[in-house]
Amino acid sequence: MASQESRARNFSETLASGGPLQIKLPLPADRLDQDAEHCSVLVDGEWRDLRFHDYDQIYRIPGLYEQLFHGILDCRSPDVIAKLLKEELQQDGFAGSDLRVLDLGAGNGLVGEQLHNMDVGKLIGVDIIPEAREAALRDRPTIYDAYHVADMTDLPPAVHAELKAAKFNTMCCVAALGYADIPPAAFRAAFNLVSDNGWIAFNIKDRFLADDDTSGFATLVRRLREEKVLELLASERYEHRRNVNGEPLHYVALVGTKHGDIPEEFLPGR
Repeated sequence: MASQESRARNFSETLASGGPLQIKLPLPADRLDQDAEHCSVLVDGEWRDLRFHDYDQIYRIPGLYEQLFHGILDCRSPDVIAKLLKEELQQDGFAGSDLRVLDLGAGNGLVGEQLHNMDVGKLIGVDIIPEAREAALRDRPTIYDAYHVADMTDLPPAVHAELKAAKFNTMCCVAALGYADIPPAAFRAAFNLVSDNGWIAFNIKDRFLADDDTSGFATLVRRLREEKVLELLASERYEHRRNVNGEPLHYVALVGTKHGDIPEEFLPGR
């Protein structure tokens, strides 16, 4: 039987070939934290080194996000979140057309596409990266009713007014929490735009729900449940994707019902 190191080496060599873009992953001996993972991509005849969290640069290259994260690393999160949300809707007799959704950290629209396929009544995306909006409008121009580039903790008055007027009854946030992309304060701001008894669907890396979490989300999620601000309806620990060595990265998907706004004192450090 091949050793783990041998299997990882074969995995990396396989991934470096095939697909419309040429992508090289680090050597298996490079033990990288998820936040430090990177790759090299051949663009216009030159190899460019990109961190996986350099989303602005990744979004500028058409098809790179999909080929890297979904084709090579087998990311499953958009499918998992959409499936859990759809199952809860069906149990409660709701149709997709009943939903007015805020897609927080919308990226290039992969989650929005899943929601669009559920025939949601309204779908608005928000992301802090301009390149995310550009990629979404380039690759999926019919998905969103509107897409805003904004910081949820410092919304321009016109954007805040539009989001309030949307009267959201659902918020989705996929693969955007825990690594300083969307901090607890931004999550709170989006959460509080959803009407009471609305749906909250999100995922987060399992370690950010552990007792030794330093992101602030473990404490926040625990308090939301204890104070009955969020009623958890479904949760699932699953393989979000593989890392560059072919090993599973586990996340937790959660779907619940909102029963009140998050007070500011619930935030870490308050």
